[in-house]
Amino acid sequence: MAPDEPGLNATLREHAPRVLATLVRRHGDFARCEDAVQEALLEAYLKWDAVPEHPFGWLLTVASRRLTDARRADASRTAREERVFREAVAVDAPEEDDTLALFFLCCHPSLAPSAQIPLTLRALGGLTTEEIAAALLTTPATVAQRIVRAKQRLRDVAFGVPPEPPIAGVAQVLYLIFNEGHMATAGAELRRDDLAAEAIRLTRELRRALPDDAEVAGLLALMLLHHARRAARATPGGDLIPLEEQDRGLWDPALIAEGITLVEFAVTARRPPGPYALQAAIVAVHAEAPDAGQTDWPQILALYDLLLAAHPNPVTALNRAVAVGEVQGATAGLAAVDAVAEDPRIGASHRVDAVRGHLLARAGETAAAAAAYERAAAAATQDAERRHLAA
Repeated sequence: MAPDEPGLNATLREHAPRVLATLVRRHGDFARCEDAVQEALLEAYLKWDAVPEHPFGWLLTVASRRLTDARRADASRTAREERVFREAVAVDAPEEDDTLALFFLCCHPSLAPSAQIPLTLRALGGLTTEEIAAALLTTPATVAQRIVRAKQRLRDVAFGVPPEPPIAGVAQVLYLIFNEGHMATAGAELRRDDLAAEAIRLTRELRRALPDDAEVAGLLALMLLHHARRAARATPGGDLIPLEEQDRGLWDPALIAEGITLVEFAVTARRPPGPYALQAAIVAVHAEAPDAGQTDWPQILALYDLLLAAHPNPVTALNRAVAVGEVQGATAGLAAVDAVAEDPRIGASHRVDAVRGHLLARAGETAAAAAAYERAAAAATQDAERRHLAA
C-alpha cells in the first residue's frame, strides 16, 4: 500500500489518539508514550499491505513493546519493564476509549493556549511538527519547543477525566484551531481548509464522547455552518468575497443541514443556551436565508443581545453593531461602533474601522467611509482581507 493511501492515513489518524491515551493511562510519561506511538505508526506505515482486522490492537501491541524496549535501556527499571511487557494486550482485546481523557490532558489549565493548541494537534490530530508550524505560521523549532515544555509540565498531572471536567477549556482550544483555519490571522491565504477540517474532526470526536453536552453540539454546529461557506468565500485568485455577495449555490447543503440540526439541539438542551450555541444560531439564520436581502436581521439582533448579555465580549459587541445598522439604520449602528471602540481590548483592532467604513458607506458618507477603510487596510495582517479593504 502506498504511504499516501487515504484509507491507511484515515485509519492511523483515527486510532493513534486512542493508543496514546491508553498508554498514558497505563504508564504515565506522556513523552515516552508518544514516541512509542510514533514508532508504531511508522511500522504500520511500512509493513501494512492492508489494514488489519484489529488495527487498534495491532498498534497498541507494537507501541507497548516499543515503550518496553525504551524502558529496558534503563537497567534500574528492568523489573518494572518486564511487568509492562507482560501487560501488553493481544490484538483482539477490548479496550476502553481514553480519547476524552487525552483531550483534557492536552488542554490542561496549567498549559498556556500557545502550548495547548500544538499539543492537541500533535497528540489528537496526528499532525507533524512541520504541519503544525505551517498551520500556526511559526517555525518547527518553536512548535517543538512548546510541545517539549508542555510534556514536561504534564509529567505530574493525573491522567483521566476529572470529576468536574473543564469542557470549556477543551472547546476553547478547538475553537481557536478552527478560527485560524477559517480565517487566517496573517499571511497570503485567506483560509486553511485542512486546519479547519481537523478542528471539525476533533470536535466530532469530542461530541462522540459527550453526546449530551449542548455546548459541544453548539461548537460543532458553529464550525460546520461556517465551513459550509468555504467555497464561496474567495475568488479563484484568492480575493475575499463578503457574505452578502457570496454565491449561495456554492454553499454545502449537507453541512448546513447537519449544523442546523445541531443548533436546534444545542439551544433547547441547555437553558439558557451557551455562547457557542448562540453564535451557531446566528450563523444558522444567515444560512437559512435564500439570499442576503431576505436575511432575518431582527432575529440576528435579538440573538446578539442574548449573547452579549450573557457573555460580554467586545468582538460580539462589534458584530452586534452591524446588526444594529441593518435593523435600526446606519446612524444607530455607528453609535454602537463608537461605544465598542472605547473598549481597549478591541479599540485598536482594524475590524473596528472596517465595520465603521461599512456603516459610513451605508449612510452615504463616502469620504469618511474611504478614510475608515484605508485605516483598516493599513492595520490588517491578512493579505486577502487587506486587499478587500483597500479596494
